Amino acid sequence: MNQSHNVTYAPGTTDFSLANARFVDVHYEVSPGYFRTVGTPLLVGRTFTSDDDAGSPKVAIVNQTFAKRLFGTEDVVGKRFPTGPGKETEIVGVVADGKYSSVTEDPAPAVFLPILQNPNDDTVLLVRSKRGFTELAPEIRQAVIGVDPALPIFSLNSWNDMLGVVLFPARAAAVALGMLGALAMMLAVTGIFGLASYTVARRMHELGIRIALGAQKMHVLRAALGRTALLLGIGSLAGLVLGAGASRVLASIVYQASASDPSVILAAIGTMALVGIVSTALPARRAVTVNTAQLLRDE
Repeated sequence: MNQSHNVTYAPGTTDFSLANARFVDVHYEVSPGYFRTVGTPLLVGRTFTSDDDAGSPKVAIVNQTFAKRLFGTEDVVGKRFPTGPGKETEIVGVVADGKYSSVTEDPAPAVFLPILQNPNDDTVLLVRSKRGFTELAPEIRQAVIGVDPALPIFSLNSWNDMLGVVLFPARAAAVALGMLGALAMMLAVTGIFGLASYTVARRMHELGIRIALGAQKMHVLRAALGRTALLLGIGSLAGLVLGAGASRVLASIVYQASASDPSVILAAIGTMALVGIVSTALPARRAVTVNTAQLLRDE
C-alpha cells in the first residue's frame, strides 16, 4: 500500500490543466486483500485480484465521497473517469469512506488502484493476525529479508501503537478540556452558592415572617431561591446554545466529539442540575429552618 495525492477530472475532459480539475483526491496503490485486511467494507462491485496487472485494463475502486462528487451517485460501477490525455480508468467497486489524513477530517474523496498496475518502491505492508505483535514482528522481518535482504525496513509497529501516536493530540486536548471543564464547574458552584447565600441572607427577615404566617416550605424556597434558579436556567440555556454553535470547532479538536449529540445534551443538563442542587443545598436549608422567634426577637 502506498498513499499519494492526485487531481481528478470530469469524464469527457480534454484540457487537463489544473483549472479544469474537479477536486484533489487521495490515491492508494493496494494489493488484493487490502480491504479485508484493514476492515473497509466493500459496498458494491468487486475487489482487486491478481488478474488486475499491467497487461489488463486500468481499473480502480473509489470511496463514496469520490463517487458522489464526480458522478452525483454511488452507482458508479462500470463508469470511467479520465486520468490523462487518451487515458481512462474503469471503476470496479465502491468502498465506505474512511480517514486518510487525520481522524478529525471531513469525508474526502479517495481512489484505490491495484499495485500490480501501479508499482511503487515505497510500500507499507499491512498484516492482520490473531497472534500478538511481539510474536509476529520477528517473522514479518524475516519474511521481508527472505524476499530481498537489501530491502530497508524503516519501521515495524502494531496498529494500536500507530493509532496511539495519531490520537495523542486528540487525547491531550480531551484531557485539557476536561480539566478546564472541572475548573469551570468549581467556579459555577462557588458563584451559585455565593449568590444563593447572599439572597437568603438579605431576605432572612422576610422569610421568617412568611414562615411565622404559615407559609409552606416550597413557597419559602421559591421566594428565597427563585432568582437564583432563574439565573441558573438562563446561564445553562446560553451554555447549551454556545456549545451547539461551537460543535464544529470541538469536533476539529476532539475526535468524534459533538455538542449536538442527545446524550451530550442530556449529560450537560444533568450536570448543571446537579451543580444547582449542590450549590443551593446549604442556603435552602438555612431558609426553611430559620428560627422565626429568634429572628423576630433580634429584629
